[in-house]
Formats: sequence, C-alpha cells, structure tokens
Amino acid sequence: MPSPFPGMDPYIERSEIWPDFHDRFITYLCAALKPLLLPRYVALTQDRLYVVEADRPIRPDISVVQANRPSAAAKPGVAVLEADNPAIFELWREEVRQPLIQIVEPAAGNRVVTAIEVLSPDNKIPGRGQMSYAQKRDEFWNAGTNLVEIDLLRQGNPTVRVAREKVESLRPWHYLVAVTRHWPPRQEIYAVPLQRRLPNVLIPLSADDPDVTLDLQGVFTRCWDEGPYPQILEY
Repeated sequence: MPSPFPGMDPYIERSEIWPDFHDRFITYLCAALKPLLLPRYVALTQDRLYVVEADRPIRPDISVVQANRPSAAAKPGVAVLEADNPAIFELWREEVRQPLIQIVEPAAGNRVVTAIEVLSPDNKIPGRGQMSYAQKRDEFWNAGTNLVEIDLLRQGNPTVRVAREKVESLRPWHYLVAVTRHWPPRQEIYAVPLQRRLPNVLIPLSADDPDVTLDLQGVFTRCWDEGPYPQILEY
C-alpha cells in the first residue's frame, strides 16, 4: 500500500510515530549516500547528546494543597506567621540523543566535509534542544563544514540562516531543505509544499569535487515500504 501523499506524509509527525520515522529515515539516508560517495568519501551516523530540563506540577492547583498544620512548638497567645501555600513542581532532566549523518574523507584523517541533519521537534521550539542545535550548527560553520538541514515538520520555527521574510516569500511550502555551503558561502533552500514529492537535493562535498544528487523521496518511500506506517496510521 503506497502512501496517500505524493511526498511527505504529515500524519507521521504524530509524537508516538515520529521518533521511529526519524531514526529510520537517517538510516536509509545514509545507505542511499553510500554508492554516491565512494571511493573518496563515506557517510557515518553520529549522535549528538544534550540535556533538556522540564517540569510537571505535583499540585497543579493551589486549591488542592493541604492546609498548613499548626506548629507543635507554638505557644498559646503567641502569634505565628503562617507560610502561604506554593504551587509545587517536580523538576527532571533528560538526556536526548539526536542522530545525524557526517560525510567524511578517510584519506584526510576522517575530515568532516558535510553534515546532514534531519530536524526533530526539539530543534524548532525555544528551549535547550534548539540552543544545542544552534550551537552545533555554528560549530559546523566555523569548522568549514557544509550543512544540509532536512525539515520534514510543519510545526515550529524554520532554522534557516536567511531572513525569515525571504523564506516566507517562497510560500506556499510546508517543508524545507536548506543546504549551507561553506564555499562559496551561501544557502540554497528547497521549499516543498505538501502536494509535491520531496526534492532531489544537491549534496556538497569538498570544493574540488562535484555535488552528488540525493533523492529524498526515494528515501521516504523506502521508509514507508519497510516501516509500520501503512498499518498504524489512521487518516
């Protein structure tokens, strides 16, 4: 059963399905790159780890907080200052694994020439995940590494470097693929509406080598055919 959409299936964005798709897409993306890169380059999957902090209310409403118990040490006739009841939240920290692809040149000491990121929801909303992603993106730029950002999520803020109004001028679109080249310094944006297939994207390598063309729709189709999505998605 093929996907009912010509390109990305927006129902895959559901929180209980997206993590499986994200990991599967990166795995098949890496496999699709292999014949395009040999013999000079190889594609490796790596993990970026960061910690997110969150909270949840233990007592979500002040009306359900127990009344203060009288102090056993209080003396008769002495005024006791009663503390107001606070809302109490439990704090927790979670380590998040963010897989990505690095194209490296083994003959040059495994120099990273291009990084490929498939964005997750944490990368697009304000918080620790977005800060970690922005920091890593700057590190790639400062190291002279090309960066390909594949954004298959409709929600959240675009992560492209160009001005927001320039990106908005490309509408209608629902998905973005941004290729940031270190030399010449520029960003190429593929703006993809829901009604179109995912694009064939030029992946930059070293300046003295031609780009390779990556078929993103082919990667998605393999995810769909080999994954559980036809059975678990409800339209």
